[in-house]
Amino acid sequence: MTQIAVGVVGVGALGWHHARLYSETENANLVGVYDLHEETAKKVAEKLGVRVFKTMEAMAAEVDAVSIAVPTNNHFEIGRKWLNWGKHILVEKPITETVEEASELIQLADHNQLVLQVGHVERFNPVISYLEEKATQPRFIECHRLASYPPPRPGLPPRGTEVGVVLDLMIHDIDLVLALVKSPVTHVDAVGIPVLSPTEDIANARIRFANGCVANLTASRVTPEPMRKIRVFQSDTYISLDYQAKTGEIFQKTDKGLVREDVPIHDHNALLKELEHFVDCVVAAKTQEKVPRPKVSGECGLRALEIAVAIRSQIPELGLYR
Repeated sequence: MTQIAVGVVGVGALGWHHARLYSETENANLVGVYDLHEETAKKVAEKLGVRVFKTMEAMAAEVDAVSIAVPTNNHFEIGRKWLNWGKHILVEKPITETVEEASELIQLADHNQLVLQVGHVERFNPVISYLEEKATQPRFIECHRLASYPPPRPGLPPRGTEVGVVLDLMIHDIDLVLALVKSPVTHVDAVGIPVLSPTEDIANARIRFANGCVANLTASRVTPEPMRKIRVFQSDTYISLDYQAKTGEIFQKTDKGLVREDVPIHDHNALLKELEHFVDCVVAAKTQEKVPRPKVSGECGLRALEIAVAIRSQIPELGLYR
């Protein structure tokens, strides 16, 4: 069995879980962690019994692949370094801040024959596996992703607020909708307002596709009650899924009218599945001639980012920022 030496760059709220789950992954050998805040890295390393690297260069000498779980504005510079060092990377969503940066990372990964996976973890949620099987011809999709505002951090902005809510939260649903519809986007309408941060904290977007499908997406990070739901309407089917509760229901049109059934969900840890998939791709890249395309490739991350940028470009035009 091939075991991959992995590291984690950035072990804050999310990176800590990357490190923890790598330590439980059969084909992965978690070598160590790196974080600009050495005390944070030390705490994680002590819990998991791994090394703290003082520099990324030192880590690069000892690993095959890394997860990059740092603020979005650092994804490009850090991702580019690791790809130039010849290492496979899983970079958290969004892939980068700009389309140009994302394109450069993809080209670099292709040139160096490396795996580039983007951390759109909802793709590995068990309810989405069911949806991908059943939603073959969606006509209308509605998504709600609502969360409370992140808590303060000493000396840093609240987690995720280095970008607006479109890149922070809505991009998850953008990626899911693009994966389901599989048709070119023809038009985007969007609105959004800042509430507690300098960028939009609430946003709504309507996306139209060439095949006639329409998706309506709402994201908020200033809502007390969290919600992560998707509803998909087809000519003969209505599917309602709750990512958070991992439950759902499906209504199907029959000769006897609408028939309702509970969605059968085989629960699993979505982040663990995402990391296992990344490790499997790296194993395949090391043992086969062709580098495999991850389920959420750099191109998937780029396409989601392109739509997110199109959405955000409309928000300032509405004169809502003063």
